[in-house]
Amino acid sequence: MEPEPPEGIVSVTRVMSASAERIFDLIAEPSIQPSWDGNNNLASAAPGQRVHQVGDVFKTTLTNGAVRENHVVEFIEGSKIAWRPAEPGKKPPGHLWRWELNPINATLTSVTHTYDWTELTDSTRLAVARAMTPDKLRESMDRLAVLARSDG
Repeated sequence: MEPEPPEGIVSVTRVMSASAERIFDLIAEPSIQPSWDGNNNLASAAPGQRVHQVGDVFKTTLTNGAVRENHVVEFIEGSKIAWRPAEPGKKPPGHLWRWELNPINATLTSVTHTYDWTELTDSTRLAVARAMTPDKLRESMDRLAVLARSDG
């Protein structure tokens, strides 16, 4: 049995029936993210923002109408991507969304999705951060898996 992660890190892993390249393309293209967002938090993102490297910033609009600038802080094409959301023009408050993909073979990929709020500095966001559960991450994973399988 795996040890419990420390408070502030929520992570789930599952195997998806799609190539790592296919899954990664769905994650790295922000305009597709609302279709697999299991938190029903993302309303839209403009096309043409495909992430290519650390330092890229992509914008998403939340269901409440707020805009977020997502600062890419980790990137390895086809295997790892992570970003820190922030209000426009502001420094990210310290939470991070990470995806790690490990190919099993050409049609199966182990995918780990992590929400890490160990560096969150904005106390007004702590209640929402603490409410992020593995089940909520798993919902995004499940939707992404269906999309990757059906559209690939």
